[in-house]
Amino acid sequence: MASLKDVRIKTAGVRKTKQITKAMNMVASAKLRGAQQRIEAFRPYAAKFHEVLRELADSSDSVTHPLLVRRPESRASAILLCTSDRGLCGGFNANLINAAFALARERNAKGIAVKFYCVGKKGRDAVRKAGFEVVHALADLNAAYTFPIASQIGLDLISAYESGDVDEVSILYGEFQSMFHQVPVRFPLLPIVAGHAKMESGQAEKAGRSGECSYEPAAPVLLATLLPQFVKVQIYRALLDTGASEQAARMTAMENATRNCDEMIGTLTLLYNKTRQAAITRELIDIVGGVEALR
Repeated sequence: MASLKDVRIKTAGVRKTKQITKAMNMVASAKLRGAQQRIEAFRPYAAKFHEVLRELADSSDSVTHPLLVRRPESRASAILLCTSDRGLCGGFNANLINAAFALARERNAKGIAVKFYCVGKKGRDAVRKAGFEVVHALADLNAAYTFPIASQIGLDLISAYESGDVDEVSILYGEFQSMFHQVPVRFPLLPIVAGHAKMESGQAEKAGRSGECSYEPAAPVLLATLLPQFVKVQIYRALLDTGASEQAARMTAMENATRNCDEMIGTLTLLYNKTRQAAITRELIDIVGGVEALR
């Protein structure tokens, strides 16, 4: 049986751990409010953007653009993996990394080389450890995602696609659905195909085509501007979703950790009382034995 000192030391350590997990839970909860507001405010814009782009592409079947061209044979595939910089958020990062590796193995099985673009330290380190090629990585952003960051990533991916370095691009990110539900989502980013809006939580699909529209300037000019913007908007949406999902996952993980600490403290307190009671009983037995010996 453990000594009283050992139990006291372990109990004190668990209490300090509980203070840390409780503080992290409160910090994650505060950050989640802002992250959730940002993604919920951006989703309607993204859905409407997709709707307009779909109508424009559907009404301009004869228009060609480099980002719309589907190559008959894919030789290289790019994966934009969005994870967090820090851990302690349950299985959030592990689920995203496993989904990315599953996609990479699927591409490799078809003879397609895979290149990774990583946002977040956890994903970058895991990809490098697995031996995959990391073309570009952004880390230590601390979930402070802005549209210029998404725009720069989008320009890098567009440049790689148009130059022929990659033949397809996919995004893997954590979609924020609720406080307790964040799921890995794979979105095929390039080449862009008409009907991408159907993947935007069903919002644009429900809206449907509102009627015949006329566009000025002409469709080729609009598509030349909107298609690169579409890539940037999708990346920004993925980053915002990942940021909100990270905070929600961390808040849940720290809440569970705090609850486990409470259970451990209760168990250790019971063990301490039992150990103390056993020590007192032994001392009483020694005293009674001594008294009987003197008689």
